[in-house]
Amino acid sequence: MKKEIGKITIEGKDYVPVDSQKEYFNDFNGLESLIGSKLFIRTVTYHCVGRVIGLQDGFFQLEDASWVADSGRFMNAIKEGTLKEVEPVGDMWVATSSIVDMFLWLHELPNEQK
Repeated sequence: MKKEIGKITIEGKDYVPVDSQKEYFNDFNGLESLIGSKLFIRTVTYHCVGRVIGLQDGFFQLEDASWVADSGRFMNAIKEGTLKEVEPVGDMWVATSSIVDMFLWLHELPNEQK
């Protein structure tokens, strides 16, 4: 049975108390828990994909990383691993403060320019 989350509605919009929102993060235990994961990351100015191998001083260190100039249709990129334009760069460091959102990358990491 799923736990009922308390909410309030103001002017037709639902709000959930902050202390009950942690349920939405499931097994996410902070940025450190992403080490070893392959991620598609969108920052305020660019997109990239790679394997997280470290976190220090506000930066993710990625290996086998690529700058994604054009993801193409976004759903296809995430679900199928198809990218329209990509530039493999090897190792890369991404400021975590610049990250807008990120998605698990369940596909092979690109290793050829496209």
